[in-house]
Amino acid sequence: MKENGIRLMEVCGTHTMAIARAGIRQLLPPDVKLLSGPGCPVCVTPPEAVDEAVRLALLPNVSICTYGDMLRVPGTSPEISLLKARGRGASVFMVFSPMDALAMAEKDPGREYVFLGVGFETTAPGTLAAVREAAAKGIANFSVFLLLRLVEPALRSLLADPDIRLNGLLCPGHVAVILGEKGFEFLPEEYHLPAVIGGFEPGELLPAINELIRQARENDPRLVNAYPRLVSRDGNAAAQAIIAEMTEPCGALWRGLGYIGESALQLKEDYAPWDTSLKFDIRLPEEAAPTPCRCGDIISGKAAPRDCPFFGRGCTPDEPLGPCMVSSEGSCAAAYTYGE
Repeated sequence: MKENGIRLMEVCGTHTMAIARAGIRQLLPPDVKLLSGPGCPVCVTPPEAVDEAVRLALLPNVSICTYGDMLRVPGTSPEISLLKARGRGASVFMVFSPMDALAMAEKDPGREYVFLGVGFETTAPGTLAAVREAAAKGIANFSVFLLLRLVEPALRSLLADPDIRLNGLLCPGHVAVILGEKGFEFLPEEYHLPAVIGGFEPGELLPAINELIRQARENDPRLVNAYPRLVSRDGNAAAQAIIAEMTEPCGALWRGLGYIGESALQLKEDYAPWDTSLKFDIRLPEEAAPTPCRCGDIISGKAAPRDCPFFGRGCTPDEPLGPCMVSSEGSCAAAYTYGE
């Protein structure tokens, strides 16, 4: 391990941006490398899903509602994005929550409103609460294009890849608030891998990363909760309950990781009328189309942002080729903004 160095990975887009902002990578020992993982929900959303969202937005009686980060994410071509579609007359709105989209649908019953439900376990409860309210009120012109992903299957997929060598994981604090410590116990128990749940301030990140380095050097893999002010062992029972009540796992395509079985959430039959994929017959592929940038390699720890030949040249925040340069949690955006 000492000969090859210690390779750690943060699995949270907010961690990626916080680490870059604080200059933490520059403080690490020479033999420690901190990689960015698939923790940005916008970044792991496949370009084919963006294509479908644009297709819907261009229909005459459909409005797309989305968080701001998704507006400029390219589809399978740099010319495809929701923002560019809006420039061509598509009905696309930026909203701050799915409840905003639901309110728009309730006020305008003659038009279909589709919310792009992007995220991990963190945003799942809020998205599902909007679906449950739509069902309770009988708002039939609202649906969710569910693009929610699950963290554990993604980590298992990463750890099964022989081309990715990791000596420890900085686990996502936001997801751990929902899942609790127990959601990450499989890392040391099954993979004998150091794992630390970290917060987001420099004073929380540095001790968490230091603990990972200690475990790696001493071959002492365990799960440590370095974010106890918000993360409990069992997590948020109410959030877990709404996920279990309304959804079931399904396979899904991830940017950079390919198709992973039972790695996403789909609505159960009782909520099928509010499922955009069923309402508009959307069937995403199981294989990804090639894209010009290296976002897929970057979010799987196989490359750093500056390894991409387009970084800062053909790909900038103003003219992005991939989501890692668009998202406020993207690795490329962090490296570009803070000069990593």
